[in-house]
Amino acid sequence: MNKRNFQSLVLVCVLLLCGAASATLVSPDNPLDLVKETTDHVLRKIAGQREQLRADPGKVYELVNELVLPRFDFDYMSQLVLGKYWSRATIEQKSQFVLAFRELLVRTYATTLLNYSDQEIDYLPLRMVSGATDATVNTRVVGGGAPPIPINYSLHQKAGEWKVYDVAIDNISLVSQYRTSYAAHIKRFKMDGLIQQMNKLNERNR
Repeated sequence: MNKRNFQSLVLVCVLLLCGAASATLVSPDNPLDLVKETTDHVLRKIAGQREQLRADPGKVYELVNELVLPRFDFDYMSQLVLGKYWSRATIEQKSQFVLAFRELLVRTYATTLLNYSDQEIDYLPLRMVSGATDATVNTRVVGGGAPPIPINYSLHQKAGEWKVYDVAIDNISLVSQYRTSYAAHIKRFKMDGLIQQMNKLNERNR
């Protein structure tokens, strides 16, 4: 899977999950219900604002911020992405990395948002032990004449809410992909060099 397709599919994952903050009928105790019940709500919202978003691209970032931030545990994702380098980073470096990583993901989703096309989602049965605080929601994206693409969401409970901390698309983990890339960058340019590069990329995309 190339980078462009991976980013587009990650956006689909985000859209399916991130509307839970505005949905009132979703059970917080069942991550599958959270994913399934919010899908229609989010996709209708995107479709209803498509022309407005095309006319004013700046609103794309506002929309993604509204939808993405509440549903993802960026602090924990950052720890997983940096791996062993997280414990070696200073408090300031950790804070800077989380902010840069969050903005990078938000802007990645935003740039592909207007190209999103309707796809059908198949939800597989949830297998989770009662009382568990970690779960995986398995789905498949079908449509467009392509083979079904498995998308697995890793969630955990944080402050009583289910939060996404990784997404595996066609067996490619978002966290693992960034961890490999960033580890190589840190070895060459150190942590400060990585953060500077991320900030430069975010600046270009503003």
